[in-house]
Formats: sequence, C-alpha cells, structure tokens
Amino acid sequence: MYRLVVDDRYSNKSYRRLFARLYDTEFVYTIPMDGNRAEDGIALRYRFGREYGYCDAMVADFLDDRSCSILEMMTALAIRCEEHLMDDPDVGNRTGQWFWSMLTSLGLGSMTDARFNRSYVDAVLERFLDHNYQRNGEGGLFTINNSRFDMRFTEIWYQMNCYLNEIIREGV
Repeated sequence: MYRLVVDDRYSNKSYRRLFARLYDTEFVYTIPMDGNRAEDGIALRYRFGREYGYCDAMVADFLDDRSCSILEMMTALAIRCEEHLMDDPDVGNRTGQWFWSMLTSLGLGSMTDARFNRSYVDAVLERFLDHNYQRNGEGGLFTINNSRFDMRFTEIWYQMNCYLNEIIREGV
C-alpha cells in the first residue's frame, strides 16, 4: 500500500512509521454508512492479494481475520476517488494526491520517520475516529472551506464529494 500513495511527486522522505501506526489502528466508525469505507478497505486486501497471486485458502483466512485499518480505509478511498470520480488520463494517476490531502487535513503531513511522535499521531487518530474535529472538517480527512454541512456528522463519502466539488469550483 505504501507504494500506491508515496512516490517522488508527494514526498522524498520516509513515512513508514506513520504508515505502520495507521495500519495498526482499527478504523472504527460511528456513522453507519462509513461501514462502506471499511468494506472498501477490506476489499483492497483481496484486490492486491489477487494481483500478487496470494489467493489460497490460508491467505484468505488471514485476510478475513482482521478488521479494516485506517491505512486500508484511506488508501481504498483514495483509489476509489481516482478510479471512480476523478480519473483523467491527461493528468495521470492522482491516487497519492488524494491520500496526501487526507493526511494533511488530519494534521499528519509532517510526521516523517525523523519527526514521528506516536503520542501526537494517536491523539490525531482518536480525534478523527471520535469526530472531534472542526465543523469544516479540519482535523478530519477533508477540510472544506465553504461547506453548508457540518463535517462531523457527515459520512466520509459525502465529505470527499464536498472536497472534490470545492476543488473543481476553485479550478485547483
């Protein structure tokens, strides 16, 4: 998953410690439709398991044993954003861009291996999971500057769509 969202376009630094923490933290949702994001994260395991030939019964059992992590959910969401909504062959694959936008909105963009602070990361992830971020989504996955909605009570899919609408309106 790391290589899907980290390349020279987005960073030349290592974020492996942050990604490990994101992977070790379960994506627990309180808004029912956010369960779809968890399902996407779990489906991501199978997608890449098939691509790399890991589809025997033992691996399938392993894949089913674990709940969705925050890293899996965010990566799957970035892929879904690119492949289903924002695909533009003239621009190229922007999966990493969508992922890094979420990391930045969370406040984790500076958490390179050299600057990694587990206590800070855990507090940020707890704030995200508890929806204790700003009304405009700052501190959550998407910061929307001019939203009519309170992002703390809006499912992640709609937060992302509000964010993309804002990008399109601003011509970014």
